[in-house]
Amino acid sequence: MQSEHDYYTADFNPSPSNNELSVLFSGEAQPIRLHKMGPTVHDYYLIHTVLSGHGDFMIRDKSHKCSAGDTFVIFPGELFSYQADAHEPWRYTWIAFVGQRAEDAMSLLGVSPERPIISGSLNPSVRNYYDQLRRCFESPLFPELSNMEAEGWVRLLLQQFGVASKKREKNNPEASNAASELVIKQAIQYLTLQYTQPISIAHMSRMMGYHRTHLCKLFKQATGLSPMQYLLKIRMERAEMLLATAMTIDQVSSSVGFSDALYFSKKFRKWRGQSPSEYQKALRNHPKRLVDLYGD
Repeated sequence: MQSEHDYYTADFNPSPSNNELSVLFSGEAQPIRLHKMGPTVHDYYLIHTVLSGHGDFMIRDKSHKCSAGDTFVIFPGELFSYQADAHEPWRYTWIAFVGQRAEDAMSLLGVSPERPIISGSLNPSVRNYYDQLRRCFESPLFPELSNMEAEGWVRLLLQQFGVASKKREKNNPEASNAASELVIKQAIQYLTLQYTQPISIAHMSRMMGYHRTHLCKLFKQATGLSPMQYLLKIRMERAEMLLATAMTIDQVSSSVGFSDALYFSKKFRKWRGQSPSEYQKALRNHPKRLVDLYGD
């Protein structure tokens, strides 16, 4: 490895965790001309940020030319290769990590094997975070604490990549459309899974890295409904199912995210044209409607 580089350094995490994001190792290198890695596969995420020079990154049979400021992402289980330029070989720094939230983090960044490059991602903060990551593992005294510190630095690093990715989207309509579709899917999934809980659209927007007004606009363009209207639809459709059971109105109300059964009843009447008790009675008097709801 050293003979293929004019400069090479790497530091490894002596005590990787099973947390949401866990750093495995980080390093920096100056490969020689035409130095090549792969084709090969890794079982972890590996992010390289180009500090200077040029090179080519290949994944899913597509080549991506990278220069200073570009970051390319290697995905676990994906065949890849990369090669330094023949005249101005790149110098790069990297980080490898795994974790339960790693895939979610990549989705938030808007990167995938089809779109593995983040342009304009190098700034003084990014350079500093990479340096700090390597320093975490230089002291062997408290490896668990080093791992905790590394997790903090990698989150800050990914946040910077996210900012660069969002800026890229603004200048790339195709990338922006793909990112918008992804965030709408994430918003729908969030509402579908969390409808039983008090939901703040402002909080959901911040969590996804969007301004509330912008997210609501994108959501309505995609679904024809505002996020709150979509949430109400989920809750009312679920309420219809639960009213066909032996549950009380109060129980149904709390089960679909309403703390006030009276308020739930008003919303349901507006939705269905009947109060919950009237709807429940109609179901019991017409068993065929139960079949329509639940099937045979």
